[in-house]
Amino acid sequence: MLPIKKSLFAVTAIALSATLFSFTSPFGGEGFEVFLNNKVVLQQFGNSMNTVKTLSLEQASPNDELAIVYHHCGKYGKNRVITIKDGQNNTLKKWSFKDEGAKMVCKVKDILGLRKGNTALNLYYSSSELPKGRQIASLSLPASNLASR
Repeated sequence: MLPIKKSLFAVTAIALSATLFSFTSPFGGEGFEVFLNNKVVLQQFGNSMNTVKTLSLEQASPNDELAIVYHHCGKYGKNRVITIKDGQNNTLKKWSFKDEGAKMVCKVKDILGLRKGNTALNLYYSSSELPKGRQIASLSLPASNLASR
């Protein structure tokens, strides 16, 4: 009888461990949100961050604001930088942000102005906590440059 109880306990412990470790906690962890005029247009946390999604700015107007909030285990980063790079990984524009406040805000017209001759633009985030940076999104821009309107 004793060996059966030990075996049952071992199987239960393994099943419980597998169940508990298969879920990701929504609290803490790494993730980001992208807002267009205070409306969430892209949000990724945990394992979904391994996939780079496309962020469309095709319907955005030049005076719209794009804001990014990046979470490091429930905290905001230090020495934060948002970067736009072209398809060849060349830096086209950088915005640096102080360590206060969650949102990092830039004008859409500043991004649309980078469209000249660039077929692909990518949005990156870096900070003291993430010095190598992470691509947040590929940008989909209108065929005609709205910044000239």
